[in-house]
Amino acid sequence: MSDLTSLTLKAALDGLNDKSFSSVEITQAHVEAVEAARALNAYVLETPDKAIEMAKASDARRASGNAGPLDGAPLGIKDLFCTKGVRSTAGSKIIGEFVPTYESTVTSNLWRDGAVMLGKLNLDEFAMGSSNETSAWGPVVNPWRAQGGNTKLTPGGSSGGSAAAVAAQLCLGATATDTGGSIRQPASFTGTVGIKPTYGRCSRWGIVAFASSLDQAGPMARTVEDTAILLTSMAGHDPKDSTSLPVETPDFASFVGKSVKGLRIGVPKEYRVDNMPAEIDALWEQGIAWLKDAGCEIVEVSLPHTKYALPAYYIVAPAEASSNLARYDGMRYGLRVEGANLTDTYEKSRAEGFGAEVKRRILIGTYVLSAGYYDAYYVKALKVRRRIADDFDQAFEKVDALLTPTAPSAAFGLGDRSDDPVAMYLNDIFTVTVNLAGLPGMSIPAGLDASGLPLGLQLIGRALDEGTLFSLGGALEKAANFQAKPAKWW
Repeated sequence: MSDLTSLTLKAALDGLNDKSFSSVEITQAHVEAVEAARALNAYVLETPDKAIEMAKASDARRASGNAGPLDGAPLGIKDLFCTKGVRSTAGSKIIGEFVPTYESTVTSNLWRDGAVMLGKLNLDEFAMGSSNETSAWGPVVNPWRAQGGNTKLTPGGSSGGSAAAVAAQLCLGATATDTGGSIRQPASFTGTVGIKPTYGRCSRWGIVAFASSLDQAGPMARTVEDTAILLTSMAGHDPKDSTSLPVETPDFASFVGKSVKGLRIGVPKEYRVDNMPAEIDALWEQGIAWLKDAGCEIVEVSLPHTKYALPAYYIVAPAEASSNLARYDGMRYGLRVEGANLTDTYEKSRAEGFGAEVKRRILIGTYVLSAGYYDAYYVKALKVRRRIADDFDQAFEKVDALLTPTAPSAAFGLGDRSDDPVAMYLNDIFTVTVNLAGLPGMSIPAGLDASGLPLGLQLIGRALDEGTLFSLGGALEKAANFQAKPAKWW
């Protein structure tokens, strides 16, 4: 029954409804796949006993006619989401063996709808990274390899564990988070679909905070329809999160397959950056042609403040991180290194508990918030952020969505850019604008590069208009007909 792991989420739910197999059977198949794929380091904690227990409960609900929309579907959970009674670490030593006594709202919604948890997925420490190499649990390995090569590649970050697990068929779908591209860039690197919804669409309650005004949860899966099904369950207003939007959650799957004829699609000229690989540019042109064939009108638009997005992001995000991470002091939970006095204990605990990249961002954030620099850096970055949002507002007066590449390259080798933080930060060049403006963005696998590695296209929509993205994503997915799978080596 190992074929069960190759099903899409929709096909699995249909099979469960038809009683072609039970939740216990499909869950057991995934548990065995996870155990056989430890070389990928996608999971930092496997919960097979809990998964089988949840699957049995699901089968009982289905037998009594009380099945939920996700009943019996085995999912992976990024280890940034707090899960009651199950260790949650955010990929950091400083949180240690923390076991929450509460459940994040997003995962509560998934369990309410009957989903099954296979375990906790690896990520960059506190979601800070673009290659999943900053995790205290070690790097995740991309299941994809270049043709004729055996170099270990990054799955992207920070949701590298989620991306690798979906691509390697170690879950039917996964939760992820996106602060500057952490859903979309890994999706592009692994040939999977990922959507960062509008800021406030999914509750942030119970998700370990990185940058509170940028963080947003979203799903990763193997098809556009699968991500739509997951987002419908994950989203919803939550009074426990002051930034959660009090809006209805539509049935996102109903938008997949809708005609996109007559939609106006913007192509931002500022995204044609210097030294962009020819194959990325060619894929973008191909995406434009596919949408034209589907009946869309293509319009060139300008987002003039795009060139300031990365500098603004790498001021705003570290500033919020330095504030959010001040709570990890070795006093209440997590790692504690005893010192000669209170200050020494603080210093030693934080020095040993945080990794190099997290320390770098805390230092940058503390600097830009310090007296004398606050106005020069942080306040200026907030003004730039407003201008970037205004650019999108003006563009969306003319068009219904934007089409861009997701990432400036295919997956690169582990270790290739770890000694050059600026080269690493440039991975987010096409994605950070979406977070700064609070808009929805989706990555769809659209082709392979010359080495046989996946490349993605990004759709950007108006706030709260994920429905249009699902319609366009479905059209792109159909046109691209991306069927490639990583050759199993693990």
